[in-house]
Amino acid sequence: MSISKIKHAAKSLKTFQGIHFENCLDNGETAEQMNKWLLEVSWEVANKVGGIYTVIRSKVPITKKEYGNNYICLGPYNDSFVKTEVEVSESKIDAIRETVNEMKRYGVHVVTGNWLIEGFPQVVLFDIGSAAHRLDGWKGDFFEYAHIGIPYHDRESNDALIFGFCVFWFIGTFIEQVKKIKKSYVIAHFHEWLAGVGLVMARLRGYDCGLIFTTHATLLGRYLCAGSTDFYNRLSHFDLDKEAGDRQIYHRYCIERAAASCAHVFTTVSKITGIESEFLLNRKPDLLTPNGLNVQTFAALHEFQNLHAQNKEKLNAFVRGHFYGHYDFDLDKTLYFFIAGRYEFSNKGADMFIESLARLNHMLKSSGSDVTIVAFMIFPTPTNNFNIESLRGQSVAKMLRDTVQNIQSDIGKRLYEICLKGCLPKPEQILHPSDLIELKKCIYASQRSSLPPICTHNVCDDSTDPILGALRRCQLFNARYDRVKVIFHPEFLRSTSPLLPLDYEEFVRGCHLGVFPSYYEPWGYTPAECTVMGVPNISTNLSGFGCFMEEHVHEPQTYGIYVVDRRYKSPEESVHQLAQYMFDFSQLTRRQRIILRNRTERLSELLDWNTLGIYYYRARQMALQRTHPEFEEELVKLTNETFSAPSTPAVSRSSTPAPPDHYEGSDDEESDQDQPQSPHHHEEQNSFEKIQTPADIKPSSTADERYGPHLDRADSVRLLSINKNSPQAVAGTAANVSHTNEPTFTDANDDEVNELTGGKENHGNMYVSTSNSKPGLLPDAQTTALNKKLNLGLPDHGTFSDPHDGQKEAPDSTRRGTVSTQDDLPSADVLHKSLSGNNTASFAPISASGAQYSSAFVDQQAAKSVGKEQI
Repeated sequence: MSISKIKHAAKSLKTFQGIHFENCLDNGETAEQMNKWLLEVSWEVANKVGGIYTVIRSKVPITKKEYGNNYICLGPYNDSFVKTEVEVSESKIDAIRETVNEMKRYGVHVVTGNWLIEGFPQVVLFDIGSAAHRLDGWKGDFFEYAHIGIPYHDRESNDALIFGFCVFWFIGTFIEQVKKIKKSYVIAHFHEWLAGVGLVMARLRGYDCGLIFTTHATLLGRYLCAGSTDFYNRLSHFDLDKEAGDRQIYHRYCIERAAASCAHVFTTVSKITGIESEFLLNRKPDLLTPNGLNVQTFAALHEFQNLHAQNKEKLNAFVRGHFYGHYDFDLDKTLYFFIAGRYEFSNKGADMFIESLARLNHMLKSSGSDVTIVAFMIFPTPTNNFNIESLRGQSVAKMLRDTVQNIQSDIGKRLYEICLKGCLPKPEQILHPSDLIELKKCIYASQRSSLPPICTHNVCDDSTDPILGALRRCQLFNARYDRVKVIFHPEFLRSTSPLLPLDYEEFVRGCHLGVFPSYYEPWGYTPAECTVMGVPNISTNLSGFGCFMEEHVHEPQTYGIYVVDRRYKSPEESVHQLAQYMFDFSQLTRRQRIILRNRTERLSELLDWNTLGIYYYRARQMALQRTHPEFEEELVKLTNETFSAPSTPAVSRSSTPAPPDHYEGSDDEESDQDQPQSPHHHEEQNSFEKIQTPADIKPSSTADERYGPHLDRADSVRLLSINKNSPQAVAGTAANVSHTNEPTFTDANDDEVNELTGGKENHGNMYVSTSNSKPGLLPDAQTTALNKKLNLGLPDHGTFSDPHDGQKEAPDSTRRGTVSTQDDLPSADVLHKSLSGNNTASFAPISASGAQYSSAFVDQQAAKSVGKEQI
């Protein structure tokens, strides 16, 4: 496949459903003219916790190009991150400033400023500790409206509830402010269950706001996969309420499910997670929004190869010290493999990786290969300190290096003096006996009787550590005769480390292969990061990234993207396939690996936010269509007015027609003509069966019922006594999300494939594009109809009410960041204050002018009680 074909495929992705994404990026001019706003809500805004931080942070530049200054990020206040990542300042936007001042009047500490990342977005951060005294009141309100109770002891859920109500408060007041000028279109995009409380309350109170909920991984799915269950084959058989209750996460599960049900548009990051959401959250995603990255392009195409060589040399320096006394292998014939991520032993595939390394070790020794594999495992876990043997190794290597450099300098001076006199030096004149003595001392000091350590740190409870236990079981002890060496680094990489002074990006660029055989991986940023850095990688067909590459790239293994089948094969077969992939990669020559890295790096354009950002754009358009059916007409009207404005006379058009945009042209590839052998593939021929998702359903000529609004407006609040004459309605414009227009790479037999396959046709290839495969084995979910009652999986009465609610304690306004629930926080009366005048409201006041959007989903008796709180 040529570079031009990859660019054509990326261009086709940018025109998803006929939308030309590049035409929508006008730096916020359209958003400003239409008074359109986007509020991005996540627990990981300016607060690094997990992978969603990378999603939000990397997506900011492309979102700013669409919304300009009308893009606002909402998150929790974390003092340590704010000091280093946020420039605190008062907002220049009147609506934000007035909203924040209103919240501050009632004692909620809100910080505004700009996030110090590319795009420089505005952020609004809520101090959870300052609103802790409202916790019990808001618990009661949430149970009254959503019928979801929060246990007293769950600190994380308490924090999520306070954060959600702060966001809910902000959105309501913000909408009121922006409407004062002219008609507004506000979209609130919530990520994960930690932000779900705000979405549920905004929907139940009927705010004039398009609500989007994105789950990057279902909560119950993580727990079930970690419990060693046959998750994907038993999806339709789980008793969800029982499974969540057994794991004491029932209330969290209910929040996530309620958020998915109440959102106008529900999205997830991959097809495999969409199937999971259909069964566990009882709603099929309206759209898939794969995660992208900000791809760094180099002026020189070979620059990433130079970075690989530079960082590999840093890894070589570490390996020389770590294996002192047993350093008898050739670093020019040494390959660096790695696995990294959260320490989820089975979910991240660490168990499968270690078992495959043991088999790879046997295969290399049996074949007589002189290749050495050094496998790094980067999984943060509690440690006491560095391993003394690891530090001693680096010290010994440094001592020997300094001694040799000193002797080398002395020898150079002697040679210069002798040659300057016109004589040829004799051996005894070059290397003195004293130099030999110093070298012998260093050599003797570098001897060791023990094996090189398999872990760089002293792990707490190492006797029960899963990775160390698996390494001992597989007898991977870094013996001299082993061809596979292992290094467990139980700490995040950083450039200031005295042991391995590399940050994560430098480390990845220095490695040869990333291995991520995850069992549960909704997307998978680690293989995506490897791809954009030009590092070949292995993933699975249970990860979102693996499914995405199988669907859009024909024969992905020829591009350095190996996909292990963990769905339709037994664990034994999957382990053998992974070991075979690693063995085949180890047999490639250096030139073949260079070609493969070049091909891998070319796929980075498919993972760029400039390409994948259109899916988030489409989700926002769907939300506006469902809440404001007139939005498209207003947009077309605005566009026509723009084009009808007088302009300068156009120059006469050339009579020569422009040449067609051919993409079948010759490759702009390097002219390497070596013919490496193809990596050996299994002889049996398998065809992956495609998992059927909503995107596989062909659209009708009018509207795709499968992607119509999941809930009617009134259906989303059947548990409440509502005003049936409310003027607000959820406009359901069916979304045509067929993937029939998405490109599939079909031409993989170009020059470099011949380089990697030895000119042989690969008739026995195991992989085919999923777009041409059969439907998957999973049955379609029988989604429960919610036309009569919103079913959040909760009883109608107070089974989950907290016995500790109602006990009181004086509020502590000095706390910041998180809240530790106390026994006696004040209880709430209701969400809004009674007009009796003496009781303190659990929620901030809503002005009379805000009744137009706040009372639509409340019964008439409650609506009458909405009033101004006495200060």
